Order: sequence, then C-alpha cells, then structure tokens
Amino acid sequence: MSTIKVTDDTFKTEVLESDVPVLVDFWATWCPPCRMVAPILEELSEEYEGKIKIVKLDTDENQATAMAYNVVSIPTLNVYQGGQVVKSIVGARPKRALTEEIEGVLATSDASGAA
Repeated sequence: MSTIKVTDDTFKTEVLESDVPVLVDFWATWCPPCRMVAPILEELSEEYEGKIKIVKLDTDENQATAMAYNVVSIPTLNVYQGGQVVKSIVGARPKRALTEEIEGVLATSDASGAA
C-alpha cells in the first residue's frame, strides 16, 4: 500500500477516525526536504501496511488543516492515534530515524490496545 493523499475534506475520515495510527506528512511541492522524505515514506507505508497508515497533505492546497494543527515548518510529520496528535516530527529525517519513531508509536499503541 502506498501513501494516501488527504485533503481538508477527507482529513477527519482518513486520519482522525482511523482504527490504526496515522502518520500525516504535511508537505508542499516546492519543498526540497519534503521531496527527500517522500520516497522514504512510500517505503515505510509498504513495510508497515496494516499497522500504521501513512498519508500526505499538501499544505498549499489544504491550508485549513495545516493551520488547525499549527504546522509552520514543512515537512512536519504528525502521528495521530485516536484522533489526537501523539508525536510530531519537524524536518526531514533518514529512514532509520523515522522507523524508530514509528516503532515507538506502535509499541505504545500495542500496550494501550492490550490493556
């Protein structure tokens, strides 16, 4: 499964109401670090299919959602769980660092799901 494009209109359904954690990539086409992290997120979406959903929100086209979550720098990667932001990563990161962040979120979601 590859990353999913979300908009202001689909954000609530795809992200806030998701049964699994969702990593949202707030990005823009003119942003070089955003373009650097994009292929990494594609790979991670394949590797973590069914465990975490990875979506992309173009901040130029969807300013309402970006403003609602105070996204002032891109790329910003917010992880949502149960409709809430549980992790925020600002700036491009190498794959290993993003994998560690995802593993951390999944570890806490597994623990809370088992309780």
